[in-house]
Amino acid sequence: MIKDFGLALVACVALWGATPLAGAATAASTAPPTNAAPPLALYGHLPSLEHVVLSPDGARLAFVATTDGRRSLIVVDLASGKVVGGLKLSDTKLRSLGWADGEHLLILYSTTSFPPFGFTGGLREWFMLVSYDVANAEMRPVNLYDPDAQTLNVVREFPDVRVLKGDPTLFVQGVYVTDRTLPGLFRLDLQHWRTRLIARGDYPYTDWAVDADGTVAADLVYRQREQEWVIRALKRGHLRPVASGKAAVDPPYIVGFSDDGAALIVSFPSPDGAIWKPLNLADESWGAPLSSGETFDDPIEDRRTGRIVGGVDGVLAPRQVFFDKTMQQHWDTVTAAYSGERIELVSHSDDFSKFVIRVFGPRHGNEYVLIDWKTVDAIPIGDAYAGLSTIAEVRRIDFKASDGYPLTGFLTLPPGKAAKNLSLIVLPHGGPAASDTGDFDWWAQALASRGYAVFQVDYRGSDTTPKLRDAGFGQWGRKMQTDLSDGVHYLAGRGIVDPRRVCIDGGSYGGYAALAGVTLQSGIYRCAVSVAGISDLRSFLDWTNERQDSSKNWAQRYWDRYLGVSGPDDPELKALSPIDHVDAVTVPVLLIHGRKDTVVPYRQSEAMAKALTRAGKSVRLVTLKDEDHWLSHSATREEMLDATVAFLEANDPSD
Repeated sequence: MIKDFGLALVACVALWGATPLAGAATAASTAPPTNAAPPLALYGHLPSLEHVVLSPDGARLAFVATTDGRRSLIVVDLASGKVVGGLKLSDTKLRSLGWADGEHLLILYSTTSFPPFGFTGGLREWFMLVSYDVANAEMRPVNLYDPDAQTLNVVREFPDVRVLKGDPTLFVQGVYVTDRTLPGLFRLDLQHWRTRLIARGDYPYTDWAVDADGTVAADLVYRQREQEWVIRALKRGHLRPVASGKAAVDPPYIVGFSDDGAALIVSFPSPDGAIWKPLNLADESWGAPLSSGETFDDPIEDRRTGRIVGGVDGVLAPRQVFFDKTMQQHWDTVTAAYSGERIELVSHSDDFSKFVIRVFGPRHGNEYVLIDWKTVDAIPIGDAYAGLSTIAEVRRIDFKASDGYPLTGFLTLPPGKAAKNLSLIVLPHGGPAASDTGDFDWWAQALASRGYAVFQVDYRGSDTTPKLRDAGFGQWGRKMQTDLSDGVHYLAGRGIVDPRRVCIDGGSYGGYAALAGVTLQSGIYRCAVSVAGISDLRSFLDWTNERQDSSKNWAQRYWDRYLGVSGPDDPELKALSPIDHVDAVTVPVLLIHGRKDTVVPYRQSEAMAKALTRAGKSVRLVTLKDEDHWLSHSATREEMLDATVAFLEANDPSD
């Protein structure tokens, strides 16, 4: 796999002139719309700039750049502005990027394949890790080898980094093999390149907490068959049980360590939001739950220690909180400078003297910015999507479903058009436990550039809040579906859209919703586009259980909860499966699916296409030959957009 990167230095990156932070809000606006719509390729290609990460000392900046279809990893020295390293990425599916220290970049990537020789199973997405030595322009695979165990050279997530005796040490969650594959925790000394398996999980769902000294301080095990979780903490040199409980789907998880390192912070689910509780490591006692000001949707962590130093609260309007007062003052200054725009903390130096933010809004478009507190400068790094001179406006819409339930959606408006009697595309998100947030969305922006209004609803079942998520349980194909059409009625009632010119387009669960919109519902949508959507729920659940080697698994219980059924043999599935209602279809349907999809199998769309064809309906299936579930390649994203827009324009012109 390593040879696919094709080692080479890449040339030239420009860091533009710095702007005093106090004046950041007056930076140049996005250009006014022009008569010609931007090429779809500008939206469909992978971002021009992504995975922007600062080195721990703040001296270097690494990022992935895509230009004319060529993807490269670039490393820049910030003092001189010169490129000091880089790699050609080709078609490598890079998933995450981070620094081990100022010289070594860690690259997490994935590939889609069947299990290695000697193992059984279906097509899977396998994650691997390499280290790139910037000074020596040398790339090396992280080989999770231990002489006393059989291992697979795959990783489960991005590693933890701890600095031990001045040297970076990686703690990587990988896999070892007995009569089955199980998780293991590996320790890798980057200086001497020695790897050792230091902890073995007895169950597939195992997580470890490594403290600042490199000690495995605790672990959490979830036994999915028994629906039990157990937390063990280090006592007299051994991990011993300190807490346990029952959970059908949502076990607690380890967030990290407290700011002083004395306690392990564990997150417990509740209908009102996550409850964070400290487990005191000295006496293994539980402290009182943390207050709402110390509990977050996402923690901000000191990468060297795993200690929580702040967090991000809120999904629709994220708010960064830092426990350090000086750091909070700095962040408040940034928030004020970019008032009215969405700000995301992307990366930071270990001392927070420099950090990278991404700004999305009417003045800055979709831009990465480097903040330097020593000079109090805001330095533009570049646009996430270069060449997009016009960014469509995104409006938050609050409305109520037909039964009075409060919902939120985001309406992307076509540039240059008044918000009146517009053609509408309903674009439901996947998941369904995910959310739309009003952030930049390349799919929605592409459709808006073609003259369509695009509505993205956080329907019941979305994870914007636990309450909204839980309201979706048992509502798959029911109120989760009518929440979307209720949004259409709301917009039409205010004259924003023409109810006679509405189509539905979505991916994954959104692809299911598109099919359900023209099978389980009628008279709302003029056409439907399903990208990697589920059509046959029974066969999907059977496939899920085959992959789990059991019907008593977490995944089955997860789907049952949303579907309101009891397994793949429940007769209610027929009422919810679009493939069983093709006779109700009266409008054209477009199906798009990646042949290498490991989340929703390709045969879901293939079977739906055959069923619609047999029923004499208008259908087309577009097969993305070498693509996965996430549309990880520019070429297939563009192919999806080209097919979608051509289909929409043929069946529901925007003018």
